[in-house]
Order: sequence, then structure tokens, then C-alpha cells
Amino acid sequence: MNKQQENPITEEHGALWDALCAPEQRPFAVELDSPADGSIDRFMAGARELIDGGAALITVADCPFAKPRMDASITACKLRRELGIDVMPHLTCRDRNLNATQALLMGLCAEDVGNVLLVTGDPVPASGRESVKSVYQFNSRGLIAFVDRLNRTSLPKPFHIFAALNVNAYNFPVQLALAREKEASGAVGFLTQPIYTEEALDNLQLARETLRGKLLGGIMPIISHRNALYLKNEVAGIRVDEATVSRYEGADRARGEELALELSCSLARRMREYVDGYYLITPFSRTALMARIMEQIRAD
Repeated sequence: MNKQQENPITEEHGALWDALCAPEQRPFAVELDSPADGSIDRFMAGARELIDGGAALITVADCPFAKPRMDASITACKLRRELGIDVMPHLTCRDRNLNATQALLMGLCAEDVGNVLLVTGDPVPASGRESVKSVYQFNSRGLIAFVDRLNRTSLPKPFHIFAALNVNAYNFPVQLALAREKEASGAVGFLTQPIYTEEALDNLQLARETLRGKLLGGIMPIISHRNALYLKNEVAGIRVDEATVSRYEGADRARGEELALELSCSLARRMREYVDGYYLITPFSRTALMARIMEQIRAD
């Protein structure tokens, strides 16, 4: 068996980027949280389910909420090597200085990882600051500029640099101005926060009219009333309207998943003209639900 047969990702640009650039394809980049311990079998099985369901890329967050999980970059490399899927590890400014970041990027380059999402990172919770110290040598714009400089001067295969875009921000023009700075620093695309409100959709449209880079619209299925309330009241950067929350009242698990499917696909239809692809965020490792959502979005 030759190398190309062993590993289907041999194109210079990668599966996601090629699909983002193709008219009307709108590929799926699906986020799957890495394990919270050293056991990876369930994670790999879930990733296979996402691939079978149509994911063009799997993206792995870098210790979300500043709680330790299996390293996003190592996990992404394992996915890339063993399952042949295009990957996008998140890299935060929180936990590494410039030397550590450059060392990690060189390793990712050697593993043929072609995409990175560069974000500031969630702050360490107040309860953990006695033992865990943040680094924050630079912010996300500085990190983007640093990686772009490496792309142009040091790396044999440059990364596609993606950034985050918070379409839920109350003062969205400020976020849009920051996004334009990220583009000027080297970002070629944006993954948005999950969208649930009319205002967020309006902001997505404004981003489409303003930014040059590729846009992947964020969709995170809500699976229960408790989940809806938590996202609405506890998670910074996410806004859920009361009408959505109320639809989940009294719903059991099966009904919650049906609502998640219905609302996610409706949102995908409404954002379609503004995005180049979809950024699906898997709740609680429910990969079978995500496969159903991808199938229905494609059918629509």
C-alpha cells in the first residue's frame, strides 16, 4: 500500500480548506472535547462516528474553562495519523510562552497538521489560581501575528490560521474591529460562537459583509432544559433567548434530542447564505446526535 492510500489527507491545502473554497460545499468542522483522563478509546470511537457522519475536520479545544484535559495538539495528531481526518487543534495564550508555542507548532508541522485555531483562552477559575498560573505573554492577535511570521520565515508548510468571532457580543462593532485586526495579522478564517438569537444572525450577516476570511457559523445543539439554562446564565459569550429555553421545559432525553436536531438544522438553513461552512460543537460527547444533524443539514 502506498503512502497516499494509507493517508487520505495528502493535498497541500487540506480537506477543510479545499471544501471551504469550493462553491456551495459548506463543510462541517466538528468540535469534540478531548478526554478528561488518559483513556481515549471512547473519544476515538466518537471521532469515527463524526467522520462517518460527514465531518471534514475535527477540532479539539485547548483545556476549555482552563480545566485540564488531554492535550489538544497531541490528540489532534493521533486523530490525523490513525483516522486520516483533517484536524484543527486550538492553541491558547494562557498556558505557553513564545518558546513553548513555537516548539509545539514545529511539532504540529512535522505531523502534517495544517490548521490551528488561535484564541486567548478561558481564564483560570479563581478557586484554582493558588496552584495554577496563567502565562498570557501575548493576546490572540499577537499569537496570530507570531504564527503568521513563522509561516513566512520558518515553517516548511504554513498553517491555515483561524480565529474566534463572538457574534453574541453586545458591542459587536468592537468585535468586528478586532476581527479585522486578526485578518491583518494573518488569520484566514473565523469560527463563530454558537448562534441562538436573531441579533447573532444579524451580526453574522454584518461579518459576512465586512470580513474577507472564511466564516464557519457556530452551532451547538441544546439537549435539555437544564443545558439551556446553563448556557443562558453561566457561559460567557453565549446568548440564548427565552423562547428557546422555554421549548425544552418538560422535555425528556429523546424529546430534547429531537428539539436539538430541529433547532440546529433550522439555524443552519438561516445562516447558509452568510457562511462558508459550519462549526458544530458536540455537547457531552453525543456524536450520534451530531451525525444526525449533519445528515439532515446536507439533505436540506
